[in-house]
Amino acid sequence: MSTPARVLPQDRPAALRVLGATALVGVVATVWLGLFVTPPDQFMGNLVRLLYIHPPMAWVAFLAYGVATLASLLYLWPRTRAEHFDRLAGASAEVGVVFTGLTLVSGSIWGRPTWGAWWVWDPLLTTTALLFVLYLGYLALRRVPGEFHVRARRSAMAALIAFVDVPIVYFSVEWWRSLHQAPTVLNPTTHKTYVHGSMFWTLLLGFVSFTLVYIWLMAHRYRLARLQDLEDVEGLEVALEERRAEGDAG
Repeated sequence: MSTPARVLPQDRPAALRVLGATALVGVVATVWLGLFVTPPDQFMGNLVRLLYIHPPMAWVAFLAYGVATLASLLYLWPRTRAEHFDRLAGASAEVGVVFTGLTLVSGSIWGRPTWGAWWVWDPLLTTTALLFVLYLGYLALRRVPGEFHVRARRSAMAALIAFVDVPIVYFSVEWWRSLHQAPTVLNPTTHKTYVHGSMFWTLLLGFVSFTLVYIWLMAHRYRLARLQDLEDVEGLEVALEERRAEGDAG
């Protein structure tokens, strides 16, 4: 296992602070527009206001799992195998799990007044819950002790298997009879857009803002993973030096 790169100036903490501030402003603006500026929906009334954050959260979860899958593929490919791809996959998957949990919670809050229940075994909800469990298992697998490349390889394969559920979640409302409404922005069957005007721009701002939140969180989680790797390597080097000193003294 090679020594992880140290924290260098090109980590650009100032850029991350700007990114975090921009993401925060975007999320606050999305909430403000969704609550106080956009009109109620013709059918859902004020319940539509929750949808300005619910679909963006689901999008971020899909994005995070897509990045984790791509990084895992790059790690498994011998020509591109590198430790930073393993760290990237783990960091992105962790953020994805957080946003999947938020998606399930916000969906339950929306479902209670709409369906009369916090949870129903709807195909979309069930496959999303399965996705949450699959990636929790992936994160648990990453913590199983073992030689680095063995652990990274099996984790990468687990990430590829877990990602199979992502398209199933996305198309579940089309493949099975579902209580959940069809895609809000663009229906893949009719190719019609159902959101217009200020509602569309607020939803678009939500997608952009939460994407920035994902990038900010993932960058920090990746940096923490690098620091952890560095600490582990330096701890091993200290232990070896102590053993050598004991041997010389003996």
